[in-house]
Amino acid sequence: MAAGDRTRTTLRWAYGFSRLAVAALLALLVALDAGCTNSIRGPGVVAPDAPAQTTLERPSYQPHGDFLLERIAEFEVVAAVLSAKRYRLGREARLAPVDLALGWGPMSDQAIVDRLSISQFRRFYWWKARQLPIPRRDIERHSANMHMIPATPEVARHLKRVRRGDVVHLSGYLVNASMDGRWRWRTSVTRDDTGSGACELVLVEEVRVADGPHVEVMLQYGAYRFPEKSGRAGQSVREGPS
Repeated sequence: MAAGDRTRTTLRWAYGFSRLAVAALLALLVALDAGCTNSIRGPGVVAPDAPAQTTLERPSYQPHGDFLLERIAEFEVVAAVLSAKRYRLGREARLAPVDLALGWGPMSDQAIVDRLSISQFRRFYWWKARQLPIPRRDIERHSANMHMIPATPEVARHLKRVRRGDVVHLSGYLVNASMDGRWRWRTSVTRDDTGSGACELVLVEEVRVADGPHVEVMLQYGAYRFPEKSGRAGQSVREGPS
């Protein structure tokens, strides 16, 4: 084969390979974009009740690694996971490596969630919408970003597996955290606040994820069945942090 023929063959091969590479990249981007949508379940409220909270008569204290935790209230919630975020750097990440943005009541209805763009960044949960599907205050009162402190390594493993679209049952305590007598991280104790300081700091003693690829519906009750085994011990855009 002459040198010119070899060059043309090499160029054709390189051109064909580059087209395949571009096509593969486009297919990957489409798949990733599809995976980032909110739509997981069908419409309907899956977690009708607000989190249950019982203030302790006397706060109790317990060491947790380098931290001291002050338990101030028993806490339990069944909620839809609007977003899940891992954190790996910094003091806060050592204590609470996972944040879950949770929704209940109307914010556990996939038909409403699909009309919101939801994300997490710097320990906040953010939402935005071109047109609000429900009043802004309903969004704020029926969703929250919660910092998850795993009580045990097993609970930590389960929390790290939780994904957007799951329906979870969490139980434990609302806590304040401190270290070295100076640094403090305080929990919110109400679902009505927004902005800085509005996140719950939850010592998670038990976490369960509903059965099924994401959930399994018990149609006769309109509720979800949780497994026995679990981790224990252009236009105007409106947006807001929670």
